[in-house]
Amino acid sequence: MTTRPLPQDSINAYWTGRAPAYDDYQQRPERRDHDRAAWAEVFGAALPPAPAAVLDLGTGSGYVALLLAGLGHDVTATDLSEGMLARAQAHAARAEPAPRFLQGDAVAPDFPDASFDAITNRYLMWTLREPERALGNWRRVLRPGGVLALVDSTWFPTGLDRDTSTDFVELYDDGVRALLPLAAATSIDATRDVIAAAGFEDVTVTPLRSILELDRRFGVAPDHEVQLQFLVTARRT
Repeated sequence: MTTRPLPQDSINAYWTGRAPAYDDYQQRPERRDHDRAAWAEVFGAALPPAPAAVLDLGTGSGYVALLLAGLGHDVTATDLSEGMLARAQAHAARAEPAPRFLQGDAVAPDFPDASFDAITNRYLMWTLREPERALGNWRRVLRPGGVLALVDSTWFPTGLDRDTSTDFVELYDDGVRALLPLAAATSIDATRDVIAAAGFEDVTVTPLRSILELDRRFGVAPDHEVQLQFLVTARRT
């Protein structure tokens, strides 16, 4: 009898397969400097002054973690995709200062209580299983007054069937989709509401028009559409 992989294993496999193309797109030379300046402004304004202890969850190929380390923060970053982590660690080997990249689950970060001044992530919420549980754990590892700063959008407002690529269809199957309540959200308010329900205060949603303009100017990844992205910030009391 064939044993079906756990849903998170399928998600990890998808992103490991995507890692080379995904990371190469992040590093496009014609856009690299524009992106770095725009994202530095977004996260720099949202986070405490450097040096802060920052946990970047679902770091992927490490773009945000590397950016924040370059801004002077003390960054620990985790992901479960071995392919993404390999890319992140390769970048870290050439960076000074560099984040610490570790294999770890964004839903259950394995750190002591009150370890970090800030938690960040980008493009994680839509593919995050059990967001209520995850946010409870994020709140636990934040220090009192700590900041949550995340970026996402409503990538699949008409449903995940919009992506017809073979790997996505096979790996983001019904079992996976059932665990991702934000995947087909039609409004960023769904993300805002789950953060507030987890006990965070001062939950604020900010449209990222600077990133939208860059997407319009340079285009987006193949099979993607230009969409407004949002910064969502909150505070642990």
